[in-house]
Amino acid sequence: MSGANRVRSVVADMFAMVVFCFVTGMMVEIFVSGMSFEQSLASRLLSIPVNILIAWPYGVFRDAVQKAAQRQSSAKWMKRAADFVAYVAFQSPVYAAILFIVGAAPEQILTAVASNALLSGVLGVVYGSFLERCRKLFRVAPTAMPAA
Repeated sequence: MSGANRVRSVVADMFAMVVFCFVTGMMVEIFVSGMSFEQSLASRLLSIPVNILIAWPYGVFRDAVQKAAQRQSSAKWMKRAADFVAYVAFQSPVYAAILFIVGAAPEQILTAVASNALLSGVLGVVYGSFLERCRKLFRVAPTAMPAA
């Protein structure tokens, strides 16, 4: 990957992660976990630099999970399953740490992370599609597997 392509890839991954996690995280925190708007806003604001830092490593991790899944099957359900696994495995520990730092109660953290993990069946697949669209917008080559 050339230098310009790598920069576009990193920027696309950062953009996708920040936008997607801000919106979905706030919805889960307020409507599912019972956090206040202020707690959720603090969590989402703290998550921006965190998401910027982890966006590209997550993109690389997701691509590796996608490639491993493709070796098993090229079926669209396998791409979705790989997005689910990648999202839950990578995001859950990061999300729990953010909530802990902003002072969420242990039961709120557990509820938010568990809810997020359960929703990751949908969130991971939706994020994978969103990430691919952002990469296309930034003219980054898609992952090897066909889009869902």
